[in-house]
Amino acid sequence: MPLLEVRNLTIRFEGLIAVSDFSITMGEHDLVGLIGPNGAGKTTIFNMLTGVRTPTEGIIQFAGEDITKIKPYQITKKRMARTFQNIRLFKDVSVLDNVKISFNFRVKYNLFDSIFRLPKFFREEEEIEEKAINILKIFRLDNKKHEMAANLSYGEQRRLEIARALAASPKLLLLDEPAAGMNPQETQELTELIKWVKNEYKISILLIEHDMKLVMNLCEKIVVLDYGKKIAEGTPEEIKTNKQVIKAYLGDDADA
Repeated sequence: MPLLEVRNLTIRFEGLIAVSDFSITMGEHDLVGLIGPNGAGKTTIFNMLTGVRTPTEGIIQFAGEDITKIKPYQITKKRMARTFQNIRLFKDVSVLDNVKISFNFRVKYNLFDSIFRLPKFFREEEEIEEKAINILKIFRLDNKKHEMAANLSYGEQRRLEIARALAASPKLLLLDEPAAGMNPQETQELTELIKWVKNEYKISILLIEHDMKLVMNLCEKIVVLDYGKKIAEGTPEEIKTNKQVIKAYLGDDADA
């Protein structure tokens, strides 16, 4: 059974077709890149997969369940998590608390335990904090756990957002331009970190990225969008030499 199976996904905004007849299948432990020129519909696909947008047509199945029309928090509970193109951290909250928030939907203590500060509440909160710190160590942010997220550098905020998504214990992690704004050294470190996370946590990753070096070095399969339609799918080597892909990126001059 595929982990993710998307069939004929289409979404219209007041007559404008943003994504048309998009399909993709991902198995467990796959690492797939979703690329295309600006405005091709990549983030719109992420929004549909995570319940932010409801598709006009098509089916999204995740781990054998139809999740096409359910809410984002329900999708998170089913263990799909994401980051955003524009960083969406709780800027006035500590680095540690940003990660701890991702554990909230899995807590076992109830409101009574919380209000009266019963032992069950303290035990679970201690466990959550320990898990959150361990994740921050992976992303080299544990030494800044008490700082406000707003005080981190841009690259650190990017890493924190990925750490927070990983804390949700996803089977599928969606990364929307994780290397945006990073310098070459940070991008290389991020590439190795994503590989490590995939193998260590045994998860699947679907990423949007404009850094072609990162995509070609990292992804096992690449899907290419143009004007909301899938125009190619294959290995990095196949995509590199695909004439339709070259034309989408370089324009009509690619035929010259």
